Amino acid sequence: MSTGGYSTFARYYDALTQNVEYRRRAEMLHRIIERFSRVKGNILLDLACGTGSLSFEMAALGYDVIGVDGSEEMLGIALEKKFHSGQPVQFICQDMRQLDMFGSVDITLCALDSLNHLPSSDDLRKVFESVALFSQPGGLFIFDMNTLYKHRNVLADNTFTYETDNVYCVWENSLDRKSDEVRIALEFFERREDGSYLRSSDRFSEWAYTDDEILRLLGETGFELEKRLDGDSFGDLRDDSQRTLYVTRCIHSGQEEL
Repeated sequence: MSTGGYSTFARYYDALTQNVEYRRRAEMLHRIIERFSRVKGNILLDLACGTGSLSFEMAALGYDVIGVDGSEEMLGIALEKKFHSGQPVQFICQDMRQLDMFGSVDITLCALDSLNHLPSSDDLRKVFESVALFSQPGGLFIFDMNTLYKHRNVLADNTFTYETDNVYCVWENSLDRKSDEVRIALEFFERREDGSYLRSSDRFSEWAYTDDEILRLLGETGFELEKRLDGDSFGDLRDDSQRTLYVTRCIHSGQEEL
């Protein structure tokens, strides 16, 4: 998932995230929506949708999906996949801090730590305000975020490698322990037909936020918390959970104030 940038990573994103199990994730999110939804509509906004993998799975479950992402490269791949999938997902290139939708939505999803790409609590607030503005009163906003535990103990200053049939990736992290920013450097080596390799790179950062700060910003922007879960297992949250899934409800729409 992306909030912008990822110009090089977009080319390799799907190949390097095959372990995400989008169908299972979509089915779990569908169960959560069925449990907590109080609105009749099924218009679903997939915020920071990336290459659209989750968007297509949610559409297959019967939702009317709008995918928004700030990366033209990611959305270009999503549009190619749309052509082959036959799913009527609408894709829009926008910064999620400045949404400009045609109308309100019933459910908003933001998955796979996309919000961790925001560099400040002010940016996080802007996203929450944008979602509230275009949410139906009572609509759900479901998102996950990397935890402080993951930034400090899993990502930290570690290096990871990923390999597919045609691509080798070196993922190197650098943690700023004062801000909990993880600076990420990616090096890609793509095998060509002649056996040589094309090298390319990408750089971006992720920031971790405390649970108290996230809950405060939600409350100040018109959301109430329904449930917190482990963002990977969808079970109970643990001290060593790497993602927190927040199930929240919009208690008033920003459009009511327009």
